[in-house]
Amino acid sequence: MSKLKNCISAAAAGVMSVALALPAAAAPTKFDFWFGLSGDLERVVQTLCKNFNDSQKDYEVVCTSQGNYDATLQNTIAAFRAGKQPAVVQVYDAGTATMMLSGAYYPAGKLMSENGYKIDWKDYFPGIARYYATSKGELLSFPFNSSTALLYWNKDAFAKIGKTAAPKTWEEAADDMKALKGAGYDCPMAINISGNESWQLMEQFSAIHNQPIATKNNGYDGLDARLEVNKTKFVKYVTDLKSWYDQGLIKIKSKDLGQDMVQAFAAGDCQMIMTSVGDHGTVGKTQKAGMNWDVAELPVYAGTERKNSLVGGASLWVLSGKSADEYKGAAAFLNFIHDPKTALFWSTNTGYIPVTNSGFEFMKSSGFYDKAPYKGREVAIASLTASEPTSITRGIRLGNFTQIRAEFGNQMQAIFANKVSVQDGIDNLVKNGNAVLERFEATYKGKQLP
Repeated sequence: MSKLKNCISAAAAGVMSVALALPAAAAPTKFDFWFGLSGDLERVVQTLCKNFNDSQKDYEVVCTSQGNYDATLQNTIAAFRAGKQPAVVQVYDAGTATMMLSGAYYPAGKLMSENGYKIDWKDYFPGIARYYATSKGELLSFPFNSSTALLYWNKDAFAKIGKTAAPKTWEEAADDMKALKGAGYDCPMAINISGNESWQLMEQFSAIHNQPIATKNNGYDGLDARLEVNKTKFVKYVTDLKSWYDQGLIKIKSKDLGQDMVQAFAAGDCQMIMTSVGDHGTVGKTQKAGMNWDVAELPVYAGTERKNSLVGGASLWVLSGKSADEYKGAAAFLNFIHDPKTALFWSTNTGYIPVTNSGFEFMKSSGFYDKAPYKGREVAIASLTASEPTSITRGIRLGNFTQIRAEFGNQMQAIFANKVSVQDGIDNLVKNGNAVLERFEATYKGKQLP
């Protein structure tokens, strides 16, 4: 028995010595990703992060929602000052100028090339890429959750007025709204006039009509850009919207009033709305049983040569001040997100659109757009690629733009409440918005946008 024990002890010692000689399995490099989505979208992001972590063993991304876009940007600024910033952060479109001027980022192209990844930057749709690019076309961040605005229309209601297609012009839309009203529909179209709707009502309208929002090519050419929407077709557009509202052809719908416009459309209460393609899934899930509806590009005024619409959403920035290993992990994560298969997962679960041509083609080949509930979302790609971006339609590069959007909401409320005329209200928007831009310019005195 003692001999047996001795043999076992010797064998155990041999195993132990071999184990000690072998290097321990390296723990994966952890890095942080902060984002501003919540609810169902937060759950999708967390699944995306899990998919990345499960796809390899070298890196582990820790994904944390900051609640919303504004909080994400503000928390990131505070964290950076304390030296506790994440490696990757999601920043919404309105924060692009602030990020560019911060100098606190690792340019996307440099990050990927220095970590051995070859990205075809021309694969990104120009209407998306140029919103987040420098004046020379260099992408500093990765386009991520992207959308654009579409016209949602009730096919059943339009059939009642003998129509089988959505209006392509605002003149046609006005006739359709009058016909729908005559057919007994109380709410031919719903809109919202809060600050958030600046994206649909002012920014998208201006882009597809190739009308400037601000001087200096919407701010791309200098921090001394100033608003000029009080001198463009936007004035006519708001005048018409107010006239249609006064005639009862348009209703204002918002959560504050008990029903937002997406809910109103899905319930069949309002027959047209203008909202993000990102709401396509929500309408499909919440629509009145049996309702037939579709989406189309936003109307333009007759005689307009339609241009590309603007991208909304956010991009992913890699921040400076992190370790080389964390940057390797961030590059691997961004390469994973760039994969067309990830684009299919992302669009299937969120309603956002692919940001690259290869992702779009992969989704088409997979039959994604062939039937409900996803059929129709390809219209957003058609809208974003309606033209090669002009110096105006490539995007908006204005500082503190969230404050300008809030001022838009203030003045639209005043206009629709008959407190000011349309022209006076838009003049006030320009005056107050320019004060915001002047303060931003003073904050970054001596700096230039890349």
